[in-house]
Amino acid sequence: MMAPAQKIVIIGPAHPIRGGLAAFNERLARELIAQGHDVEIHTFSFQYPSFMFPGKEQYTSAPAPQGLRIKRSVHSLNPLNWRKTGLAIRRQRPDRVIIAFWIPLMAMSLGSLARLIRKNGHTRITGLVHNLIPHEKRPGDAFLTKYFVNSCDNFITLSREVLSDIRKLTDKPAVYAPHPVYDSFGDALPAPEARQKLGWDANGKYLLFFGFIRHYKGLDLLLEAMRDPRILAIDNLRLVVAGEFYEDRKKYEPLLGSNVALVSDFIPDAEVRYYFSAADLVVQPYRTATQSGISQMAYHFGIPMLVTNVGGLPEIVPDGKAGYVVPPDATAIADGILRFLVQPAGTFTEFIRSQQQLYSWGHFVNTLGTLQ
Repeated sequence: MMAPAQKIVIIGPAHPIRGGLAAFNERLARELIAQGHDVEIHTFSFQYPSFMFPGKEQYTSAPAPQGLRIKRSVHSLNPLNWRKTGLAIRRQRPDRVIIAFWIPLMAMSLGSLARLIRKNGHTRITGLVHNLIPHEKRPGDAFLTKYFVNSCDNFITLSREVLSDIRKLTDKPAVYAPHPVYDSFGDALPAPEARQKLGWDANGKYLLFFGFIRHYKGLDLLLEAMRDPRILAIDNLRLVVAGEFYEDRKKYEPLLGSNVALVSDFIPDAEVRYYFSAADLVVQPYRTATQSGISQMAYHFGIPMLVTNVGGLPEIVPDGKAGYVVPPDATAIADGILRFLVQPAGTFTEFIRSQQQLYSWGHFVNTLGTLQ
C-alpha cells in the first residue's frame, strides 16, 4: 500500500492529447485519488512536431475528463520551459512524481524535469516505464535513455522484459506490475447489440486488429494469414482492422481481401466498447512488443486473444487459457485462428474473468507503493 494522503504529480500525456498513454495516466490518477491521494497531471503543451508525428492528429476534441486536475505545462523541445515547469513543481514539494517514459525522444525534457524537481530534497521520482528500448531504433537512443534513467530514484514497469532492460542500466529499485485492465471505456455489451451498432453481420465470426498501425505491429502478417486458403474457405469469417495508419498504407493495400474490413481512423473512446464487444477474437500479430494496452482492453471486455510469442505478450496471454500464442509468422497465425474457431464458445471466459483482479488498478498502485 502507498503511504496515506501523498501529494503526487504525474508527468506524461493526458487530455487533450489522445491515445493509450493518455488513457493510462488519467486512469492511474483516478485510482490514486480514490485511495486518498492529492493528484495533479502535467501534460504536454507541445508533444511532437507535426512532421515527426506519424498519425493524423495528436489531440482529441472530446471534453476534458471530469474530476481530474490536468495542466498543459510541458514543452518537449524547449529547455526554458523545462526549467520553468520543473521549478514550479519543485516548489510544490510533492511526495512523489511519476514520469511516464515510452520513447527516447522525450528523455531530455522528462529527465531534465526530474533533475530539477528532486533538488528540493523531498520529492521521489518514479519512472513509469512503458518501453525502454524503442521498437524502431535511432542514433542517440542509448544516450537519451540513460539520461532519463539516471534522473529517477526508482522505476515501475509493465512487463518483465522492460524490468530486465532497466536492470542492465541501473541497480536502483525497480518493480514489475502487470498493465492494468483498461476499464475506462465503459462496460461490455451483448455481441448482437454491439454488432447492430457497427452494422456487422449478427451471425459472422469476427477477428479484431485494434490500434495504430506500424511495421512492428505485424498487420501485414495477419493480412497474409487471411489469404491462407484454409481461412479463405470460411465464408462468414471477417477481420476488422480498426486503427490509424502511422506509416504509408499503400504497402498494405495489395494484401487486403474481401474478408477484411478496414476502419482506418482513430477510434474515439466512446466507440471502443462496440468494437471489442462485437469481436470474437482480438489478434495481435506483433513482430516486437513489451506489453500491450490492447490485451488489457480485451481482458476488460472478456474477449480471448491471439498473440505472438514476443516480449511480454505471452506473460499476459497464457496459451490455451486466455487465447493462443504463436510465432510471428503468417502460417502460424492462420493456424492459431483455425485452432480458435474449433473451440467451444466460452472456452476462455472463466480464466479471463479470474485474471481481472490481478490486472486491477488497485493492484498496480499497491505495487507502486512498495517503491520508496
